[in-house]
Amino acid sequence: MAIHPDLLELVRCPKCRGKLEVTAAGDGLDCHACRLRYAILDEIPQLLIEEAKPLTAP
Repeated sequence: MAIHPDLLELVRCPKCRGKLEVTAAGDGLDCHACRLRYAILDEIPQLLIEEAKPLTAP
């Protein structure tokens, strides 16, 4: 799953409005400021704060 770079520039974290990064597996978007991961399902980012998962320690 590849997100178009132009779309990635527009999409922001709904909690802090920070930049999101695509995960290595391409199955989510990470916000390092909030330490949250938003899933990508059927090529659609799921940007609901209450459905985000906490990031694990690196």
